[in-house]
Amino acid sequence: MPAIDERSSNQKKHESRNPAQRIAIANFHNKAVELINRARPKTILELGCGEGFVLSAVSEAGVTAELTGVDLNERAVKIARERVGHRATIEHRDAREFIDDGRRFDMVMMLEVLEHIPDPDQMLPILDRLSNGWLLLSVPWEPLFRGSNFIAGKNITRLGNDPDHCNHWGRRGFHKFISTHFDIIEMPIVFPWTMALARTR
Repeated sequence: MPAIDERSSNQKKHESRNPAQRIAIANFHNKAVELINRARPKTILELGCGEGFVLSAVSEAGVTAELTGVDLNERAVKIARERVGHRATIEHRDAREFIDDGRRFDMVMMLEVLEHIPDPDQMLPILDRLSNGWLLLSVPWEPLFRGSNFIAGKNITRLGNDPDHCNHWGRRGFHKFISTHFDIIEMPIVFPWTMALARTR
């Protein structure tokens, strides 16, 4: 009987051996680092850090900010701690608990998470209260994300749509969503994702 693959979709994506996928992930990480360096935060919180792939890439790129990650998945947190070691503090808790603690960070990142939340609007005030100024956000760029999945043979019966995604934004729609609370500074094309560097008001 074959072993059950317990990896999350995020872990599978980052550990893919597909050359095109690896190039896309590297481009995503490089653009995130570029935008972080533009903002020059001293403290960074990543909400939904998963297995720590982004925090690891940020650290390896030479970003010297104090790094903190939080995720609700206990397995992902364990892997993230092993991946980043002492370079980042990884916590298994709800992001809203940071608000109760009165903690704020120069930059709050939420990368490839908002599409999984049934009511994403609830996160905007939380992001606002956690950030001292900067936000780095990303979601799949629809419908291109679904199209690229379909071409790659993923989620064929769902026309390329990821079963874990509750929300689907095009670039214009994501811009409008963020703009209700924040000022967008830059929105680069990072195919097949939409990424945004924004500031609190």
